[in-house]
Amino acid sequence: MTTFQPLIAAAASPSSQTIPYPARYPVAIIGAGALGLSFAARIARTLRVAVVARDRAAAARLRQGVRVGDTLFQPEAWAPEEAPQADWVIVLVKTWDTAAAARSAARMQPLGVLSLQNGLVEPVLQAHCPLPRVAQGITTTGAFRDASGVTPSGDGEVLVPPGFEALASMLARAGLDARVEDDIVPARLTKLLVNLAINPLAALFRVRNGELLEAPYRLWLDALVAEAWPVLCAEGLALDEAAAHARVRAVAQATATNRASMLQDVLAGRPTELDAITGVLIELAARQGAAVPTHRAVHRLLSLVEAPAG
Repeated sequence: MTTFQPLIAAAASPSSQTIPYPARYPVAIIGAGALGLSFAARIARTLRVAVVARDRAAAARLRQGVRVGDTLFQPEAWAPEEAPQADWVIVLVKTWDTAAAARSAARMQPLGVLSLQNGLVEPVLQAHCPLPRVAQGITTTGAFRDASGVTPSGDGEVLVPPGFEALASMLARAGLDARVEDDIVPARLTKLLVNLAINPLAALFRVRNGELLEAPYRLWLDALVAEAWPVLCAEGLALDEAAAHARVRAVAQATATNRASMLQDVLAGRPTELDAITGVLIELAARQGAAVPTHRAVHRLLSLVEAPAG
């Protein structure tokens, strides 16, 4: 295993006077989960990047180093109340932490704030971060974390809305497949479709993404896509039904070894993003008067898995 220390001599507290931490970073990431750390490790190869952890204790642990892939990554980690200024802030927290992350991002005085989260969180982000350039993009990259560290799984793409060209260029220089998408709404809905099909099933049956392409899970996968497709089309999804099925299957194949984020949460005993993904579709369907019985069944079953014992 190699050790990667991004442009600093050693991991230390950001308050240390012996390490020249910048007053303002080019990029900051709020969220030190598997995907946030995977992004940070990539970006840190070419740029200074601040990682905003949950609290001071978490930041201190991160500064001691975490394995990302086959390297020991020692991020420049900060607590939210000590977060530095940054030109661009990427939000990669769980959906229920969006409001708090948005407030932290606003305090960092950035040029722009970009969410790469699951679900449809842009309204929440904008409500709590009153800056001119706050939006939600998408990423189809994957990563999971276990006791040994973070394992990137599946090189996807990063799509950002207009106004984030400079950030897209930074991400591309770091080796990420990043580009500006002029019409980001259909892209967001495509990602939601993929998440609706893969995430809850992987969590419910405790299987990796690729296994969903095999019996008996394939029947569930296809049913979820078939029910979600007309609902999302009414909201702006730009795929025909055959293309919708093909897209979900392609992502499941491309990320075959990945543990979906909901599966990681279930295995770790954490709350999942079920309401921000399947719950959103159920709300949209109710508003449209559409029936989504398989999604409702999956939501109910996974809710029981999440429910505390006793």
